[in-house]
Amino acid sequence: MTSPYRKVLVAIDCSDESAEVLSRAAGVQEGTDGELHLIHVIEPLALAYGADVPMDVTDLQSGLVKQARDTALEYAGHYRIPESRIHVELGSIEKTILDKADDIGADLIVVGSHTRSGLALLLGSTARGLVPGAHCDVLAVKMDKRKKD
Repeated sequence: MTSPYRKVLVAIDCSDESAEVLSRAAGVQEGTDGELHLIHVIEPLALAYGADVPMDVTDLQSGLVKQARDTALEYAGHYRIPESRIHVELGSIEKTILDKADDIGADLIVVGSHTRSGLALLLGSTARGLVPGAHCDVLAVKMDKRKKD
């Protein structure tokens, strides 16, 4: 039986947990000739901190993009994802992921999901925000924050 998911967009945050999210996505496509795409979205500093950023942050933002691209390339190398399927973009995280999924014709978006509490629970998560606007399935990989002894 083959996976119904031919094009999978994996959204990573370039943290250590990205490896687990990628592993789950690769498992969905194991034994198929489907495509894995990798995306990391960086919110523009003006968007993240409001429009009143008191200095030019162009160089800082360019450095963040380069660092994220290098990290994404490293993760992609473990799964033989070609550079043409690695997307590091600036923008609103949820909107950019959804737009990229539509652009590539993704059948599935895979994203990590954290257990939230307090203020983070009220604000919601990227995984929760993707579902209403997605034109494909969304797999939220639950990230366990408990320390392993």
